[in-house]
Amino acid sequence: MTESGETRTQSSEPIRVLIVDDHELIRRSLALALAAEPDIEVVGEASDGQEAVELADRLMPDVALMDVRMPKQDGIEATKGIKASVPSTRIIMLTVSDEEEDLFEAIKAGATGYLLKDVQINDVPAAVRGVHEGQSLINPAMAAKLISEFANMSRKEAERPPQLPVPRLTDREMEVLRLVAKGMNNREIAKQLFISENTVKNHVRNILDKLQLHSRMEAVVYAVRERMLEIT
Repeated sequence: MTESGETRTQSSEPIRVLIVDDHELIRRSLALALAAEPDIEVVGEASDGQEAVELADRLMPDVALMDVRMPKQDGIEATKGIKASVPSTRIIMLTVSDEEEDLFEAIKAGATGYLLKDVQINDVPAAVRGVHEGQSLINPAMAAKLISEFANMSRKEAERPPQLPVPRLTDREMEVLRLVAKGMNNREIAKQLFISENTVKNHVRNILDKLQLHSRMEAVVYAVRERMLEIT
């Protein structure tokens, strides 16, 4: 699922990656896999969330591979910290957990991707590239869990008093956002609305600009929270 029309060019700098995991063996395996890629550079490693936030602030990585369960500060809190200090960093949660709560909290914290640790190590470079290019890295099973959580959130938020006025989206932008909330990718949305994929990308980019957010899933969370969307 693409969040913007941005693409990398052949002449661009290597993707700068920060690896965060409390297991040295996992960090080493990830570093070796990424170091073999000419367009990716591992700029740092951290063994806990607190160290990750400090390194990210200093190194300003393009992408962070972030474990969820860590000492001192977990990956969810570290993600919040990194997104606050270096908003441009895209974060992939790398974990053994596929629990709905962890997934939902990671997305709310600002994560752009979510990979289980049983993923093939050779698939990680492609995941880094995809997220750096603006894709949300969430498999269909996880997307289904997110939709379920959005529905629960929608029901809970119906009881909350309205907050400040929210930015207004066009009718077409709302159509696109509703389909994003259903877990559709750009190609599926384009087919559903009889428009081109590039047009979908433009609508998504406009939505994120108006809401001042960084990812599609953040936009859905925001829209549900502010009662722009109701998911059943």
